[in-house]
Amino acid sequence: MCKYACGMIRNMRTAEVSRKTKETDIYIKINLDGTGKSDISTGIGFFDHMLISFAKHSFIDLEVKVKGDLQVDGHHTVEDTGIVLGEALKQALGDKAGIKRYGSSILPMDETLVLAAVDFCGRPYLNYNLTFTMPRIGELDSELIREFFYAVSYSAAMNLHIKQLDGTNCHHIAEAAFKAFAKAVDEAKTVDPRVSGTLSTKGSL
Repeated sequence: MCKYACGMIRNMRTAEVSRKTKETDIYIKINLDGTGKSDISTGIGFFDHMLISFAKHSFIDLEVKVKGDLQVDGHHTVEDTGIVLGEALKQALGDKAGIKRYGSSILPMDETLVLAAVDFCGRPYLNYNLTFTMPRIGELDSELIREFFYAVSYSAAMNLHIKQLDGTNCHHIAEAAFKAFAKAVDEAKTVDPRVSGTLSTKGSL
């Protein structure tokens, strides 16, 4: 069950989403026009670090509180957080009037280079190409990074491409991916005064 509260005024693009199942209990609050401040607690330290980085580099104020069945593993916690974050993004964007819609970033981190591109088009799709040589980064299973981005892209109904162009260090690859995603989202959510209505020949997104 989800509860939404969102503001559609351009300077108050906010959302609150709660989702509770037998596996997870999640609350997320976002402000698309924030300063990047965050309050994150998922129970998985490295995942917290990635979400803090996402907030900081997307200039989204982000509060995430998660209680998951970590005694099983991290899968439900990470995937369900992605679902709720995607729902929050979708709600806060509203009818997407005036936004640039597209955003992209090629982000370096030491030896690593990662590309992320976003289209808030209303059609979910993930094209993901990151290679991790370690099964875990801190307490986070590497394979769950894909599950997170898949969940976000489908729940937000966005087209998302994430591609590793170079890199060997798993920490760097993951962090560059989250930061590149953040920069792409920041660009795509930006209101452009040249855009009248939605940036689509169909008239809606």
